[in-house]
Amino acid sequence: MKKIVTFGEVMMRLAPPGFAKFTQAHSLNVVYGGTEANVAVSLACFGCQTAHVTRFPDHALGRAAAATLRYHGVDTSSISFGDGRLGLYFLETGAVSRASQIIYDRYDSAFSLIRPGDFDWETILAGADWFHWSGITPALSQQAADCLQEAIETANRLGVMVSGDIYFRSNLWKYGKKPQDILPALTAGCDLVLGNQENFEELYGVKADSFEDACRKMQIQFPRIQYFTDTERQSLSASHNRLMAKFFDGSKTYSSDVYDITHIVDRIGGGDAYLAGLIYGLLTKNDPQYAVEFGAAASALKHTVEGDANLVSVQEVEAMVGGDKSGRLRR
Repeated sequence: MKKIVTFGEVMMRLAPPGFAKFTQAHSLNVVYGGTEANVAVSLACFGCQTAHVTRFPDHALGRAAAATLRYHGVDTSSISFGDGRLGLYFLETGAVSRASQIIYDRYDSAFSLIRPGDFDWETILAGADWFHWSGITPALSQQAADCLQEAIETANRLGVMVSGDIYFRSNLWKYGKKPQDILPALTAGCDLVLGNQENFEELYGVKADSFEDACRKMQIQFPRIQYFTDTERQSLSASHNRLMAKFFDGSKTYSSDVYDITHIVDRIGGGDAYLAGLIYGLLTKNDPQYAVEFGAAASALKHTVEGDANLVSVQEVEAMVGGDKSGRLRR
C-alpha cells in the first residue's frame, strides 16, 4: 500500500443548500476541506495509506474537522491543536450563466500560526512514497512557508517524491512577501509540478512558446523536477465545462481525453481530484498515459460529487477511463 503525506490548511466550507444565493440562505451546509487534504481523502478512497498534516484550533470545531478526515480514512495522528481560529470559506454555487462565488474568512487561522519545528518531519515522512503541497500554504504566513521548506527538505533527504501545486492565490499573500520571493526555493525541491506557462513566466521568469517548451526551460532552472502537469478547462457555463489534462515526463507530452461535463453538481476540488488521480496512476503503474487519463477521469467524476473531496473508487474511475460514461444504474 502506497503512503502519501499532504500538508496544508483545512477550512470549514459554509454554503447555502442547492443553488440558492447568499441572500436567500436561511441555513448553511457544513463541509470541511482544503486543497491538500482533498488530495489525501481522494487517495484514501483509492485504497492508499494517506496522512494529512495541519493545525486546528483546540476546540470542538477543530476536533470535528479532524474527525471528518479520519472518517474518510486519512491518518490524523500528526495533526496539532492550539490557539487561533478555524479558517472559513463561503460558497454560493452558480448555475448556467450565473457564476459560483467564494468568500474567504481565514485571517489569523490556527494553521497560519504554525512555527518551524512544530512537526517531526523525519518521523512523519518515514516510509512515505509521496509528499504533496500547494502554493496556498506559503501564502498564509512566513512561518507556514518556513515549515513547508522544512518538510520538503526532509522529503528530499529521505528520497520521498514531492509534488507542488504552484497555483498560489495572489490575494492571500498579506505578510509582506510576494510569491516570487518564496516559491522558487520550494519549487526547487519538487519532482512534479502542477502549473502553466503563465505561472512559470510570472513566478520564475521563464518565457516560452508552448507548455512543453516552458517545461524544458523550467528543468534547466530546476533540474530536480522530472514531471510537469496541468489541466485545461473550457467553461461553457457554470453548469457545463469541458476538461482535459496534459503531462510532460521530460521527453514527451501526454494528453487525456476531453471530458464533456454537463449538469455540474460541484466543481470545487476538481484540480485536487486530478492530482490525486495522477499521483495514484504514477505510483501504481509505470505508464504516463494511464496516469494522465486516470487523473482526468477522476477530476471529471469529482464534478458529480458534493463537497470538496472526490469520494469515488478506483473502479469508478477506471470505468470512466474505459469509456463508460453512461451513468447507467448498477445493481
